[in-house]
Amino acid sequence: QVQLMESGGGLVQAGGSLRLSCAASGSIISINAMGWYRQAPGNERELVATITSGGSTNYADSVKGRFTISRENAKNTVYLQMNSLKPEDTAVYYCHVLRTTPIASYNYWGQGTQVTVSS
Repeated sequence: QVQLMESGGGLVQAGGSLRLSCAASGSIISINAMGWYRQAPGNERELVATITSGGSTNYADSVKGRFTISRENAKNTVYLQMNSLKPEDTAVYYCHVLRTTPIASYNYWGQGTQVTVSS
């Protein structure tokens, strides 16, 4: 019911910047949080950054000070501004939506967008 459209991935040199976007469509009701996760080959999927409906943010220690998450509620869109990129940031980045009700929680995932940072 909820579709996530990701964009903004690509190839960039170390020290460069990229801006990821994720737009949610479909049955958008009471979204509690949106965020970004990433997964590099051979690694587990890990949290990068999240933002709640109230505007509270959370970042992985490895990206603090370099990445900024934001959202436009009217457009149901979340952004990830990535600055000072490092080769270790190379991964597939996945948009995530969390919707919580009194009886259940619902998780929605995008298909992922590749971010490659060269030395």
